[in-house]
Amino acid sequence: MDNTTSSTSILLLEGLKVTPQSSVPAFVLLLVIYVFTLLSNISLVVLITLERSLHQPMYLLFCNMTVNDAFGATAIIPPLLSNVFVPSSERYIRYTSCAIQAFCAHVHASTCHTVLMIMAFDRYVAICRPLQYGAIMTNRMVVKLSASAWTVSLLLVVVLVGLSVRLSRCRGVVFNPFCDNASLFKLSCDSVLINNIYGLGYTVVLLGSSLGSMTLTYLKIAIVCLSGRSKAVNSRALQTCATHLSLYIIMFVSGAIIIILHRFPSLSAHRKLASIMFHVVPPAMNAIIYGLQIKAVRQRIFIIFTRNIVTVGK
Repeated sequence: MDNTTSSTSILLLEGLKVTPQSSVPAFVLLLVIYVFTLLSNISLVVLITLERSLHQPMYLLFCNMTVNDAFGATAIIPPLLSNVFVPSSERYIRYTSCAIQAFCAHVHASTCHTVLMIMAFDRYVAICRPLQYGAIMTNRMVVKLSASAWTVSLLLVVVLVGLSVRLSRCRGVVFNPFCDNASLFKLSCDSVLINNIYGLGYTVVLLGSSLGSMTLTYLKIAIVCLSGRSKAVNSRALQTCATHLSLYIIMFVSGAIIIILHRFPSLSAHRKLASIMFHVVPPAMNAIIYGLQIKAVRQRIFIIFTRNIVTVGK
């Protein structure tokens, strides 16, 4: 067992499958998306931090999403970029690095759900209990919600990946663009029944709780808005909720596609592409969708845009 484990401490990673002709366009596209994701998300955090008018629970909670998006993109995209021009037979990765990447990938995916859940709670309190909003959504509550979102994700993923790391290894090839939990336990010839049971429970609990809480929250919000008297206030509330809900739908659909494609081995190539898109597209789109909804962000973009036009005109 020790010899087998030792011989598979260096793994061969499938990586991103691209032809020599498409390697340069793929590299440039991923690099542009990654740079844009980092710049947009970090810029939003800096703007919310510096702009005192944005020191509100809604925006402070959203900072969790921007940090998580930057974290998830960094865990996946740079390793893909580093292997684009490396022959597929030479894409090696240490088992420890593979386990760390799998841990980071699942923390990112889990935190997407938990962060959107606490953001939905904030919108529920703001719209359904406006008179108590200030008393409920204090700075201390924002910290508690943020900490709980990350803690729950970390605990769930520690057990998930830990169950895979404990297994002995008899294979040395990762048939995936990047390392995830399935990649880890597929390296073993031991029984993975416990892994499958926990993995299924992990998925059901995470997706079920997020979908259930989002559904109930927005049903209550819709009832309050439809029965409210102030059309202007209700319209503004629905606009904010629509932005938040669109982020959730993008994330949920992206994750659901991967889960569904896992059931069809013949569509493994599509699943691999979908898994990359999950860590690439939502992080890039979230900043655009939510950032442009913030008035201060729109004003800052307008100032920069008009300043550039004036400079070019001169």
